[in-house]
Amino acid sequence: MSFRIDRLAIEDDREIVRISGRVAPENLELLRNVLNESRVVAIDLKNVLLIDREGVKLLVVAEAKGVELRNCPAYIREWVARERAQINRDPSEQEPPTKGGRRGCVMGTS
Repeated sequence: MSFRIDRLAIEDDREIVRISGRVAPENLELLRNVLNESRVVAIDLKNVLLIDREGVKLLVVAEAKGVELRNCPAYIREWVARERAQINRDPSEQEPPTKGGRRGCVMGTS
């Protein structure tokens, strides 16, 4: 399964980023760089097939910075909401981060 980022320019140097395929740990740095180097106003997630927890956390951060998550599959939207709720909890109640524990989710049929 591959990973692809398409950058769609819109007015005033703003961009929509369309992500396709598998959002895996080895792709996160590239995605993070794209989000940081341009004026991204939306991330289109329609063609995301697989994402892990670190990818979802990146989406939470992007959304908190005002980036719209478009065509977001229901499982990703729910996961983003849970991660956001966990971040907003009291820090003393949060689970310590695990190293190497990769969690992912394959999009089911609608």
